[in-house]
Amino acid sequence: MGMPGTLYVVATPIGNLEDLTYRAARVLGEVALVVAEDTRQTRKLLTHLGLRKPLLSYNQHNAAQRTPRVLDALRAGDVALVSDAGTPLVSDPGAGLVRAAAEAGSPVVALPGPSAVVAALATAGMPADAFVFLGFPPRASKARRETFAAYAHDPLTLVVFEAPHRLSATLADLRSALGDREVVVCRELTKRYEEAFRGSLSAAAAHFTAPRGEFVLVIAGGEPERPVADTVGATEALSRLKAAGVTRKDASARVEEAYGVSRREAYRIWLEASTAC
Repeated sequence: MGMPGTLYVVATPIGNLEDLTYRAARVLGEVALVVAEDTRQTRKLLTHLGLRKPLLSYNQHNAAQRTPRVLDALRAGDVALVSDAGTPLVSDPGAGLVRAAAEAGSPVVALPGPSAVVAALATAGMPADAFVFLGFPPRASKARRETFAAYAHDPLTLVVFEAPHRLSATLADLRSALGDREVVVCRELTKRYEEAFRGSLSAAAAHFTAPRGEFVLVIAGGEPERPVADTVGATEALSRLKAAGVTRKDASARVEEAYGVSRREAYRIWLEASTAC
């Protein structure tokens, strides 16, 4: 029995076909089968490349039935996995297939390329050394607000996908859960009518009164939640530290972090304790 074929996870353009890499074009031309979220969309790309390839649809509804067929194909040759646009598995189906192929002994090779998440972060100019990607938020308003509220005090930049008919409601729910913080709304990335709106969530809601296209929202991180100040605990701790010979500066720094009091409050307590003595 020969070696199993390779499953190539191929990133495809999110709009502009010129963004397809040379390597991706070559691999799509060499594989025996292309597995696609939407075969109609992928056929347009293959036609643009002058390729005629067997196509197999693979989505969240037919994944259980299609995975065995893809594994069979991998026993005979190489297979490419693509999504409608961008990098497969990033808010798209395919994770189960990749795991199954790897467990069956097939090498899995990712071909990096276009990604709406990365493109939006690069456009926004917000901190991106670490960020939280939420994909498409829940459709129900209550669930959306609860999802966003969980990140109210998270300092990391948030990235959210949204459909045009839910954009206004999502902007309102973001403002309700997070406050009127800074947002960059990227519309139609890499396409003809590409737009990046920068401003507050309320300003974005006023700007996109009749939204059209595909949207990626990049939202500024929040302020970390400070613990409730424990003045009594801080007073007792400062007394112990002072008795132990710790300097005012070092003692204040310790209680500020441990008891949630400000440096100024710690200094005030220290002075009062000194007066009492």
